[in-house]
Amino acid sequence: MGVEDEPSVEAIATLVPATLRALHALEFAARYLAPDTLPRLIDAVAGRGEDVNAALAASQSAAWPTGLEAVRDCLERAAAAAGEGLSGLAAAADAPQPLRAAWRALRNHARGAEAIYPLAAHLGPVSRFFLEPAGREDRRVLDRLDAAEPGRENVGVMHVGGPPGTRGAFSLYVPEYYDAAHSLPLVVALHGGSGNGGVFLWSWLREARTRGLILIAPTARGATWSLMEPEIDGPNIDDMVAQVAGEWQIDSSRQLLTGMSDGGTFTYVLGLRAGCRFTHLAPIAASFHPLLMTFADADRVRGLPVHIVHGRHDWMFPPEMAQEAARSLRQTGAHVVCREIADLAHSYPRDENGAILDWFMDAGGN
Repeated sequence: MGVEDEPSVEAIATLVPATLRALHALEFAARYLAPDTLPRLIDAVAGRGEDVNAALAASQSAAWPTGLEAVRDCLERAAAAAGEGLSGLAAAADAPQPLRAAWRALRNHARGAEAIYPLAAHLGPVSRFFLEPAGREDRRVLDRLDAAEPGRENVGVMHVGGPPGTRGAFSLYVPEYYDAAHSLPLVVALHGGSGNGGVFLWSWLREARTRGLILIAPTARGATWSLMEPEIDGPNIDDMVAQVAGEWQIDSSRQLLTGMSDGGTFTYVLGLRAGCRFTHLAPIAASFHPLLMTFADADRVRGLPVHIVHGRHDWMFPPEMAQEAARSLRQTGAHVVCREIADLAHSYPRDENGAILDWFMDAGGN
């Protein structure tokens, strides 16, 4: 690049770290969000949007050279989303329904991640952001990503059946270094009530990219999963998996069904029935009632690996539900891990993904 490119170089050098810091702040807030923590979270992120907004304004006023339009578009859309998320979170305290407003604001994290992800193949800081912390210094992981062909078709983030969040459709991630000679484990991650797969995909992408997993994030046909009528969403999920398995090699012995809140409950509903294809279940912050066991297939449940995660301060579904689920499943012969997280309320614990996958990939999980 020549002297005439210096404004764009400076814009990139400023905008990338500011945007990533803002996205990290949104992740932090999402992890600890609860009715009683919201005021403290707002205080904790106060002013965090100032640097990303300033960097965005500087980029928008800079003279970018021809040929970098796509880079500029990715960065500016990501920065705008991250800034809007932090601004929306700061304003949530004055909204009629503060917690709902905070949730809406935090969904900007997915918008920002989606916008900046295409630059992971070209910018080291962006690539490291989309890796688990241990993977950021793991030479095997970095070499595998470096060897991947940029722009290769049928890998990376894809949305099947419509734009992200389309009802009854799904979002998909296939590692950029995918090799058809090797079957990869599958994770199907179900969003919570009123959520969608286009947003929830980003809760698992770091781990899928680091460890080499195929990731499907479906969106329910209705406003949430068909808990009382599993025949609505269940066959649709099966069809999604079959479609993906027809195009990419999936390890049939490693298929994890997991989900948050209503998605966790639907993990029980779908995963305990006869004929379920999933080898492992990991319900998170899920509702559970003993009546669910009346629909479970005894042969299916016997020996089934189940990893339950629940927050000790869950204000929507009390932790006793997870304890009851663990007791009921163990009584029917399932192999159950039940983790109660001391500082977790009713929010998604991204920091538990690694432990879930360690269990999933461990031969002892079977």
